Order: sequence, then C-alpha cells, then structure tokens
Amino acid sequence: MKKDIGISTPLYPAPALVVAVYGTDGRPGGLMVAWGGVCNSEPPCISVAVAKSRHTLEGILEKKAFTVNVPSESQAAEADFFGVASGRDVDKFSRTGLTPVKGEIVDAPLIEEFPVSMECEVVQSLDLGSHILFVGKVVKTWAREECLDEKGYPDPEKVRPLVFAPRTAKYFGLGNLVGKAFGEGKKYLGK
Repeated sequence: MKKDIGISTPLYPAPALVVAVYGTDGRPGGLMVAWGGVCNSEPPCISVAVAKSRHTLEGILEKKAFTVNVPSESQAAEADFFGVASGRDVDKFSRTGLTPVKGEIVDAPLIEEFPVSMECEVVQSLDLGSHILFVGKVVKTWAREECLDEKGYPDPEKVRPLVFAPRTAKYFGLGNLVGKAFGEGKKYLGK
C-alpha cells in the first residue's frame, strides 16, 4: 500500500551534470546541476534549471550559451565541488585541476577530462520561481574516444556517468543492464 509523502519529486536518478560558462569577468566557471535532461529530439535540446542565487546564472544570461558536461563516477569529487563552492569566491577549474577548453561554436568552456560535453545555445528560458529553466539547443557534442562504442556513440558502460538521488544527497553509478528498450515490452503486443 502506498503512503502519502507530501509534495515531492523523487525521480531517480537525476543526471549529475556540470554546466560550464564564461562569467561576466571572462573567467571559466560552472555549477553542478541535477535538474536537467534531454527535452527535445529535433533539434536536439537539453534543459537545465539554475537557481537564481548561483553565480553561473549571470554568465548564461550574458552569453546566451553554456556547455553540459557529463562526469564519470570516478570524477564525483570534482563534479561535486562545482556544486559546493561559488565562482564568486574560488576558481573551480584551478582548484580541481580540470581543464576548460573553449567551445568551437558557443562562447562557453568544455571540461576536457569529462567523458561527454555538449555545446548549447540558449533558445528559451523560463522563470519558475527558485530556478530559471534554460533550454539549450545542442550545436556540437564532444566525447572522449575511449568512451565510444563501435558506432561512435558514447557507451554508458564506458562513460560510467555519475547520477544523483534527490533528497538523499547521494551519488550513484548507473547499475546493471536490465533489458533492451523497445524490446522488453513486446511480450504484451497482440494481447
């Protein structure tokens, strides 16, 4: 039997993403975002929600661009630091030893060491209350070669993306393969 737990958003897992920008001072910075994901197929778009209090917000608003960087499980400390420190007070790239690389299309830095990075142009923004939701059109995707499958696409078993459990404040890995999408449910066709 289910129990009423109040108004909550227990959607597991949430992606642990590092959104990177150049600040209004030109320095590279960014923040950890768990409220984000793919929101459109054509054109490919990603949504990210940024708290109004975050220093990174200014850079996104000024540049109308950001990158979405996917850290691996082994990069949990570096990614988490982007969520616990403020760019107002510290250079997050310098402190973590991560390398900012200027995007080829957008005016925002990629994180060289993370397995996957996507350059995004802001196409929509929406003030939701505590956060501003940005929709970014993906204009270029970068992936570390050792993380690609035989078709040249990032393989989740090689990327080993970091994921976040809301409200519990815990990071996890993806876990075990449980089935094939668009295949498992076929047993119910024709019934």
